Amino acid sequence: MLTTATVPVTRNLIVDYYEVIAAAVERLGAGPGGPAGTAAFAPGFDLPALTDEVRQFFAAATATWRELGAHGGHGVQFMDLTGNPGTHTTKTFPSMLIVARAVEHIRCTGESICIFTPTSANKGIALRDAVGRAIAAKLVAPEQLRVVVLAPGSTRHKFRRDPLSADAALRAANPLLRFAGDEPEGVKALGRAFVDAYAQQAYDKHGTALWFSLALPNYLVADAARAAFELDAAPAIAAAPRWHAHAVSSAFGLLGYNLGRDVLEDSGRADGSPRPGFLLVQHLGTPDMVLNLRHGSFSRDRLPAYRRDTATGLWSQDADPHFPAVTADPGEVLDPTFYTHQPVTSPAMNDLIARHGGDGITVSRHECVARYPQLRDWLRGTLCELPADPSDLREWSIVMALTGVLNAIDRGLVPAGREIVVHGSGSYRDDDYAVCEPDAEVSTVEEIAAAVLGGR
Repeated sequence: MLTTATVPVTRNLIVDYYEVIAAAVERLGAGPGGPAGTAAFAPGFDLPALTDEVRQFFAAATATWRELGAHGGHGVQFMDLTGNPGTHTTKTFPSMLIVARAVEHIRCTGESICIFTPTSANKGIALRDAVGRAIAAKLVAPEQLRVVVLAPGSTRHKFRRDPLSADAALRAANPLLRFAGDEPEGVKALGRAFVDAYAQQAYDKHGTALWFSLALPNYLVADAARAAFELDAAPAIAAAPRWHAHAVSSAFGLLGYNLGRDVLEDSGRADGSPRPGFLLVQHLGTPDMVLNLRHGSFSRDRLPAYRRDTATGLWSQDADPHFPAVTADPGEVLDPTFYTHQPVTSPAMNDLIARHGGDGITVSRHECVARYPQLRDWLRGTLCELPADPSDLREWSIVMALTGVLNAIDRGLVPAGREIVVHGSGSYRDDDYAVCEPDAEVSTVEEIAAAVLGGR
């Protein structure tokens, strides 16, 4: 039994749910960080009034709900979060809120802000897009708001030319830095170390408050709107309970959705709509959340043993249905966007799955390619239509999530009677953008300082 209308439903996840976001902030108890000039600086969560200019800024924050089809007796619904052509990912929503908070702080205090974010790719792409949109909407002047992105070399192909790279002055003020270290996740520690060391100098000498924006509340409050969107587009009913599936690195999106459900249930708006279970989908490069959910440990020793077929070169296992049956490499990095090891969010997701049901599954590129024709057919005519050749795909989140769902159904991991809602968190292809080269290669705090503050 499907509970979703056949006509797709589209909403603006920020403008249409401004009050839900505000309630999520209040429920979370989120507030400002330290004062400008300190390493703990973060503006408050106050958002600007919805003037015409602010609505213009938020215009790209759209999401669409549609029915994809059915598989193995389970209806599959799709929450497409890729509507912003400047990002093609769900990172649009928190990034726009981060920038909107910066705008409100600048207006109220006159202080300039430089947002600093380490990222695998998508957070940085979205923050650059949001800053560019804020400048274009004349919410701030270019000298009042900047963004610095630090990303690993493994995601070089994901960064795109954008308004901040098209103008020489904007590009100099908003550099894209490429981390030269061997471990992609090293961008987090290096970025944190830079802000710790230079926050005061940036403020005292340049009048700019450095904001290290990689904090869970910044993302949870935006993703809370997903729950309100579900209630508007296709609320679940007791006769067809759901699992929500998401390709995850740290599962910010599902935790944010859960916060939104808390808010809606506090207000009585979600009465009669049962809480869903959650299906975590990961890849073999970072299967940490699935390992922790299944075994209470992040140790790769708990991965099943793979056997190599010398004739095909492929590796296979049949001991654990939560991991790929076939892969070209037991340690493959299917998509470098998913780069987080030992995420601190695992205990929270484990608890939600213990309470509401769910599971975790890990997929391989081989499995994704095997499912690709069906997935391409399902997504035909949508904003995230897949290219004919899988090698032209540059962001695999949606393909990973859908492959995980189909595998989980076929392997009997999904209980009978469950609908599946897939959070379409990202998909872009080779012809969606032109690659933007980095402005500097860095591996030390001092090299970042030279790139960010050296000429200012």
